[in-house]
Amino acid sequence: MASHTGRLTTHVLDTAGGKPAAGLSIELYALQDEARSLIKSVSTNGDGRCDAPLLEGKGMAAGQYEIVFHAGDYLRQSGVNLPEPAFLDIIPIRFGIADADAHYHVPLLISPYGYSTYRGS
Repeated sequence: MASHTGRLTTHVLDTAGGKPAAGLSIELYALQDEARSLIKSVSTNGDGRCDAPLLEGKGMAAGQYEIVFHAGDYLRQSGVNLPEPAFLDIIPIRFGIADADAHYHVPLLISPYGYSTYRGS
């Protein structure tokens, strides 16, 4: 029987502003072939984190996922003057979860013209 101890978390840092990206909208999708199923929609808190894991317990399963970060909306609301269309607006990160009992952390570092991510801890 599975122990269901894994979880998926994220946080977003505004590297151009030197601060957490508070109020950034995030969607989590499960992927099956090319079909996407929305699992959760959240916004980051004042620390650029979600108040709860995106997945945990019985909801944490091996498979392919996509986190969609609405960076353009966040940057505009932060007072950044972006061109139209913005160079970066919606940032999808696709990744796989192989071990449902592990902690997967997918952070995003953003600026108006670049981003990076990695598997964190």
